[in-house]
Amino acid sequence: MSTDHLADATTEEPIRAGVIGVGSMGENHARVYDELPGVELVGIADRDEEIALRVAAEYGVEPIDPETLCERCDVVTVAVPTHAHYEAVSTCLEAGVHVLVEKPIAETVEQGRQLAEQAREAGLTLQVGHIERFNPAVQAVKEVIEDLDVISVEAERLGPPIDRTAPGNVIFDLMVHDVDVVGSILNEQPSSVAAMGTENGRYATATIEYGETVATVTASRVTQKKVRKLTVTASECLVEVDYLEQSVLIHRDSYPEYLTNDGTPRYRHESVVERPRVDSGEPLRNELRSFVETVKTGAEPEVTAEDGIAALETVQLIDRLATGRRDETDGDPTRESEVEV
Repeated sequence: MSTDHLADATTEEPIRAGVIGVGSMGENHARVYDELPGVELVGIADRDEEIALRVAAEYGVEPIDPETLCERCDVVTVAVPTHAHYEAVSTCLEAGVHVLVEKPIAETVEQGRQLAEQAREAGLTLQVGHIERFNPAVQAVKEVIEDLDVISVEAERLGPPIDRTAPGNVIFDLMVHDVDVVGSILNEQPSSVAAMGTENGRYATATIEYGETVATVTASRVTQKKVRKLTVTASECLVEVDYLEQSVLIHRDSYPEYLTNDGTPRYRHESVVERPRVDSGEPLRNELRSFVETVKTGAEPEVTAEDGIAALETVQLIDRLATGRRDETDGDPTRESEVEV
């Protein structure tokens, strides 16, 4: 299909959007597209007819097959299960449609590379849905640490799923978010990785070296408290990020002090705490707005296919180290705990 009208960023024609796969995440994409100014949600597709009919009715669009949807769209979100990413994204690109694919980019790194090449050859945008990049708190901390001497980063993504079940491996479902965020804010690629985890894939922790900085990333579905936090230790200060509250705290000039009261010694520890301004906003809305603007202007997306491939490559390695599982490139069946990359 032709997307020539997108070349003019000032065009009054709405961007025609669709969603393939309208489970919980895909339905949210449909909602946001329906709300975004200058965007028209024209249809959705899902293999589950009941779900497709319900979501389509909610937003006043048609439930149609992916091929027909691509004929009517300029942009499409692909939010199908990971094993179906490659086929769905390739079909959209072949139809000349710009794609935002939910993380991870594909089931394998090789599939991701093939999709990236297909998008390049077609001159189309392929953005990967690493949504935490668009969390206002993450965007704020990236600016805060830009000129700091960062020593270490600790990321925690913990808590049971809403339905109390474990639908997948926490490394691919949860940890991949923080692997992408840490690499993004440090603007570095891993130099070595060590990892441990449980065989049932419900808990994993990894230590990743990025140049002179060490990152510890933990993901869990067994922790009975929802935690989404990032802590940056720098020579100058300690920076705490809460994804859920979208807040950033900077601790400076920490010092201990011993006081006496009626001759009884008491201990106090004080520090200066700064709370930089963090813009409010729904990360998904920020993500889709950025995606649509990228398509309009022809700029590089905030999260490129190459970014998605790098994150997938790292979590695949973490999974192999944490579980002792071999992948198609690993000829050694023995369990490893650390590798240089």
